[in-house]
Amino acid sequence: MNNKSPLILGLLALLVLVASNSLYVVKETERAVLLKFGAVVQPDVKPGLHIKIPFVNTVRKFDARLLTLDSPSARYLTLEKKAVIVDYFAKWRIADVEKFYTSTSGDEMNAQNILARRINDGLRAQFGRRSMHEVVSGQRDELMEELTTRLDKTMRAQLGIELVDIRVKQIDLPAEVSESVYARMNTERQREAREHRAQGRELAEGISAAAERQRTIIEANAFRDSQVLRGEGDAEAASIYANAYNQDPEFYAFVRSLEAYRNSFSNKSDIMVVDPSSDFFRYLGDSKGKK
Repeated sequence: MNNKSPLILGLLALLVLVASNSLYVVKETERAVLLKFGAVVQPDVKPGLHIKIPFVNTVRKFDARLLTLDSPSARYLTLEKKAVIVDYFAKWRIADVEKFYTSTSGDEMNAQNILARRINDGLRAQFGRRSMHEVVSGQRDELMEELTTRLDKTMRAQLGIELVDIRVKQIDLPAEVSESVYARMNTERQREAREHRAQGRELAEGISAAAERQRTIIEANAFRDSQVLRGEGDAEAASIYANAYNQDPEFYAFVRSLEAYRNSFSNKSDIMVVDPSSDFFRYLGDSKGKK
């Protein structure tokens, strides 16, 4: 029994070795290909436990998750031949495991380098067709979407990878370009400010003219109405005076004379040279006004 123990232990060790080289696991976050003497025999191994022939088959596993290409800043020229410094990143993942393995030998860094070169070429072409204003503000999203769509088809066909998105993190101007751009932006803002001020002055003058015209119309209408009212009042007063005079002309003449006396002799220093027999003094000598 003791003589058989080493043999049994050896067989167990051999079985463990064979099992460890025959079984392999592909995780949910992985993609894999099964090779036979370096040639692909199973292009896309699904996640789970699988069996392979030891020393004949080999398994290459790759990350199936979304990967990030974070590129260093690069210099590009716009349509006006002005340089911009662009910092971008790209999101990609493996779509065709067999094509990815055969085109890159399963080297993720090799795939990233190829993708980075293609994106740089694409950005250089896209920026070269657009002005500085379009690149910085107007068409950045449109530019990235167009480039992503075009390169995704190319990368699927050549490397077996899916290009999910390309995004610009930052666009800077070189020092020699910044000053001229800022000067032009300042000039443009000053021009817009002058236009706004001119429009404001024009609007203010229009409002002032309308208010002045309205004031003139209101004053004219008010003066007309006051004259009408004054004329009506004078007419009514004259009518009242006439009615009062017709009722008692003598009394009316007496009251008018008293008013004239009061107004004439209101100041003691006043001097009048009047014929005593004139009608002015008719009521001073006789209350009935008889001479």
